Amino acid sequence: MKAKHTNLSQLQRGFTLVELLIVVIILAILAAIVIPQFSNSTVDAQEAALDSNLNALRSAIDLYRAQHGGAYPGAVLATGATCTGGTAGTGAAGTAAAMTSQLTMFSNAAGGTCNLSVGTATLGPYLRRGIPAEPVNNNTAIAVSATATPLAPAAATGGWAYSTVTGQIVMNSNANDSHGVAYSTH
Repeated sequence: MKAKHTNLSQLQRGFTLVELLIVVIILAILAAIVIPQFSNSTVDAQEAALDSNLNALRSAIDLYRAQHGGAYPGAVLATGATCTGGTAGTGAAGTAAAMTSQLTMFSNAAGGTCNLSVGTATLGPYLRRGIPAEPVNNNTAIAVSATATPLAPAAATGGWAYSTVTGQIVMNSNANDSHGVAYSTH
């Protein structure tokens, strides 16, 4: 009986350098395709968060207006609520402080605010976690306008632009999003 001889070189055969290079090139091509998708997802997430924050702000503004006889937050003085044991809100009419107090604190029908639901301050709060940051620039600043002119930001400062006359709120930026649409039109 003859013993089968196996070729030792056949048992030790591995991948050639050319085969390894082909695999590395394929992995590099796949990485080049996938990595830009992840960077775009960050921008898409910021724009989705912007839309979500704007919807929350617009809903709060509409609810405030419905419960306060047609007045928009910030249009009237935020002080004047009976606030025994609590802290009264601040802000003159037409200011970001008044708008913030009226959306984030309890209020009475005239717009006076208090951090507690006491006395006549039984409406709201409409935003329990405060004014959300605009996610593109992470800015919470509010530029308040007391005109009926539609808001059209002139710079890319970020934050919010708000009209106490019309209740319109937009991102305070004239820059465009990833689709070429102005942030202020979201």
